[in-house]
Amino acid sequence: MRPTRSSLRRAVTVTVAGTLVAGSLLGAPAQAAPVSPASPDAAASLAERLGDRAAGTYADASGRMVVAVTDDAAAREVRAAGATPKIVARGAAELNRATAELARFAKIPGTAWWIDAATNQVVVSVDSTVTGAKLDRVKVAAARTNGAVRIEAEAGVLSTRINGGQAIYAGGGGRCSLGFNVRNSAGTYYLLTAGHCTNISSSWYTNSSQTTYIGPRAGTSFPGNDYGIVRYSNTSLSHPGTVYLYNGTSRDITGAGNAYVGQTVWRSGSTTGVHSGSVTALNATVNYAEGSVYGLIRTTVCAEPGDSGGSLFAGNTALGLTSGGSGNCSSGGTTYFQPVTEALSVYGVSVY
Repeated sequence: MRPTRSSLRRAVTVTVAGTLVAGSLLGAPAQAAPVSPASPDAAASLAERLGDRAAGTYADASGRMVVAVTDDAAAREVRAAGATPKIVARGAAELNRATAELARFAKIPGTAWWIDAATNQVVVSVDSTVTGAKLDRVKVAAARTNGAVRIEAEAGVLSTRINGGQAIYAGGGGRCSLGFNVRNSAGTYYLLTAGHCTNISSSWYTNSSQTTYIGPRAGTSFPGNDYGIVRYSNTSLSHPGTVYLYNGTSRDITGAGNAYVGQTVWRSGSTTGVHSGSVTALNATVNYAEGSVYGLIRTTVCAEPGDSGGSLFAGNTALGLTSGGSGNCSSGGTTYFQPVTEALSVYGVSVY
């Protein structure tokens, strides 16, 4: 049958409408699935995999992980992994050469150094005891690195600082703080604290009069590292897997992890209680009068004598053991921590 004029108009209208719909669908760009933000551990693993093309990681003000890289190809890998790239001039090898220069010529009590990924430099801090010829040695070593090292003054004197966070007492004298209660696969219970504490004595107590025995030292490592372990032999003592918060409550510690630069953290210790701050560096070298310690976490958290060995944590995660630092909790200071994951691995124990 011959179509009418009106039916032709309807057919044209439908055809045109169909063409418009199809065109709008075909012309819409495909949307890529959003990349999930990289975790601190994932960012650190990526930086390690990139080798000399990377120069550290840190969290920015929004909490997103940043990876410092030396070229555009590495930057694309970082973006694909869900982190933010930052193009820098110096790779890991150059920064490591700078730290090696400091280790050869500036290993002086009162100095510490670490890699600052945000500025792409090695920072060497000097406390108030590093003056005259000693300070000149640091300046000469820094000058050899062609700008890779900068020097900063550290307030005060850098030194070790003689349920988690509570006081423990060394046989023969001395007070430190308990870091974390731990146990091995056989169900034997221990406590972790600083190695410069467990070096003091082989016997540990809950009170200064030394009437309540905790147990014997089972291991100690200081300097080089700063961790030690004491076995619970007094079966009447309770040893919960918590950190005391000095407000009548405790924080349950359910796991252990690695700190990252920019992370907000808390410290519990028997002298000053609980204080918070942020992580400013990892893998720091600290040159105490008693010897050098490597691989430490640097923070803005304050601490004072007696806080040694105390707990560094974030949420329910154990991070570190209080090693030493400078300053105090009145005017503020810098504190370094032994990463707890290393101690757990060495002694074959876990938090609970």
